Amino acid sequence: MSGWNVIVIGGGHAGLEAAWAAAKFSRVALLVGNPATVGRMPCNPAVGGPGKSQLVFEVQALGGLMGRLADDTAIHTRVLNASKGPAVQSLRVQNERDAYAERAQDVIFGHPEIDVVRGEAADLEPDGHGGWTVVTTDGRRLACRSVVVAAGTFMQAVTWYGRQSRPEGRQGEPPSRFLSAPLARAGHVLKRFKTGTPPRVRADSVNFAELLSIPADPQPRGFTGMPGPRAAESPTWQTHTTPETHQLIHDNLHESPMFSGDIEGRGPRYCPSIEDKVVRFAHHDRHLLFVEPDGVQTSEVYLQGFSSSLPAGLQDQLVRTLPGFEKAVIQRYAYAVEYDVVDSTELTLNLESRLLPGVFTAGQINGTSGYEEAAAQGLVAGLSAAHRAQALSMPVIGRDTGYIGVLLDDLVFKGSDEPYRMMTSRVEHRLLVRQDNADERMTPLGHAWGLVDQSELDRVQTKYRRVAAGAEALGRQRSAGVTGDAWLRRPEFSLADVEALGMKLPSLDTAEREALEIRVKYAGYIERARQQLRAEDHARDLSLSGVDFAAIASLSNEAREKLSRVRPATLEQAARLSGVRHADIGALLVHLRKHGVSRET
Repeated sequence: MSGWNVIVIGGGHAGLEAAWAAAKFSRVALLVGNPATVGRMPCNPAVGGPGKSQLVFEVQALGGLMGRLADDTAIHTRVLNASKGPAVQSLRVQNERDAYAERAQDVIFGHPEIDVVRGEAADLEPDGHGGWTVVTTDGRRLACRSVVVAAGTFMQAVTWYGRQSRPEGRQGEPPSRFLSAPLARAGHVLKRFKTGTPPRVRADSVNFAELLSIPADPQPRGFTGMPGPRAAESPTWQTHTTPETHQLIHDNLHESPMFSGDIEGRGPRYCPSIEDKVVRFAHHDRHLLFVEPDGVQTSEVYLQGFSSSLPAGLQDQLVRTLPGFEKAVIQRYAYAVEYDVVDSTELTLNLESRLLPGVFTAGQINGTSGYEEAAAQGLVAGLSAAHRAQALSMPVIGRDTGYIGVLLDDLVFKGSDEPYRMMTSRVEHRLLVRQDNADERMTPLGHAWGLVDQSELDRVQTKYRRVAAGAEALGRQRSAGVTGDAWLRRPEFSLADVEALGMKLPSLDTAEREALEIRVKYAGYIERARQQLRAEDHARDLSLSGVDFAAIASLSNEAREKLSRVRPATLEQAARLSGVRHADIGALLVHLRKHGVSRET
């Protein structure tokens, strides 16, 4: 095959979304080492959670794939933080691991505009006309206009089991041996990161009666609004470490490649190994662990929170110190993986390399962790690569637009010295960019960019017209002299309680009723958040286009270097750069006033 506008390298969560998005514009090649691994969930068999479900809802609203795959293979759904406000509520969907990959493969392999090409990328060569050639290890030369590199944890990857290591990108899968070279040759700074995964334990060796069972929500939820038919079929469970667990770890830290110094890569602060937890939080006598099924009829359970790189024999002993796991049999041992990542500050907000125009990177190669972060980047990279290939304007997702915007902004302007994980606390305007209104915010953008068809845009716009009509109806009606919306804003009142007072509403479905209740109940908080955002807009959009940072003597040396290298478009972007101090922003404001202030267009 030939005639590809975009070639995507890698078939993980980032690669899937990149190929899916790009294929809405023209023919795409998906280059993978082994098609049987496409869509694999190498870590936990779940999608969503705090800070992450918001990304998936936004990907779904932009026409992406992950939410659909998660709902199709769901076996347990729960809304986390349900007792808290809507800004931090999040959906977590437990999936049938093998079915998720099978469903992903059905969708991708059956797509008429996606050609799955088996091979390993050896080099990236510019064609001299703005396009690229991907050279494979067997000598094939695959031509395209844009490339998306979604290599995950595979570039120069090494897995660790105790102090023994072998070249692998995931357990049993060969690494990507050559892709680091063309990136480094172009001047990209490569860093070494580390991540890990817990052991998988044979389900028939676990005493589930000793575990705390966590049932699914009685009314299953989904990212698409249509959870799969098995979304409430399986519970999950909870256990915990014991003093015996902690003592065994302390006695054997010399066997850990991280503590012995064998591993150079930086690990994730927010998802540490069990060894790291026990050392860093020595004042805790136990750590909670979540036992997650890999499927309804699975032979394995996943021990969430028990990532480790300790030797296999020691893992056997450790797992058997956990309540309910006294006779546990490990089916697949935990391991750590060390791999190359690019410095994400060398990318644009569209995830295009500043050093290799036309080459985009997405997922863990950019220093992130998590399926959801990877999927969001994949969609942006695939969309942007397709737009570049067809000379279309590049999409822009601002920090105040949603979680995807915050993710991109953090990566490009802040970077990370450890695997980056999205959290609600990173999002300043989280009350405005909730998971429940992702469709209202993102679907019009997806339609404008060519990702979402007219019928889906019409559906979403009709939904919110009905929600607005409901809010108007509440404002018109009174009971005991109090309007319906005022009744609903009382903490103890729900929409059903207001209706019981005799208030009449238009016929609304479940999603519309939820949107109406949030819109009315939190109206004061939402308006305050909007006012704050408008105030920040006064300074945030001041343009830095054409500013010669090197000529501003009052800037600190570090700020001058950072600003000249990253070239932020606005004052607000400059303020978020590490190394740019408040005094430097003051110096920029003085410079802008002296030379005439303009606003970003």
